[in-house]
Amino acid sequence: MSRPRKWRRVCCLPESNVFGPLNTSDPDPEVVAMTVEEYETIRLIDLDGLTQEESAERMNVARTTVQKIYNDARRKLAESLVKGSILKIEGGDYQLCDAAEPMYGCGRCRRRRYGDAFQEEEAYEDTGE
Repeated sequence: MSRPRKWRRVCCLPESNVFGPLNTSDPDPEVVAMTVEEYETIRLIDLDGLTQEESAERMNVARTTVQKIYNDARRKLAESLVKGSILKIEGGDYQLCDAAEPMYGCGRCRRRRYGDAFQEEEAYEDTGE
């Protein structure tokens, strides 16, 4: 019996989850399915510029796991771009980060702080000091 898959920590879900060509004449285009954790690795590594080790720490998995997820995600992105397929982001083995647990922060959400430190930061930003 294999061991259960570990939940990957994801900071936030994508704002849009379907992408594809605008000028397709194909009535039934191919759909490439990307998981939410694959999207998260692309966001962390390619957009935020983190290393695989830093991304692994934020997602609460091993670096080798992030490397595999990242490679799968890039292959799916390439397939979608080259073949003109629709890319749909959904599913996977993930858990959204909890505002009550200490997080590193991704820059896109307010879940990077917790407790009094978060409230003090919000008050500081509101007054403009």
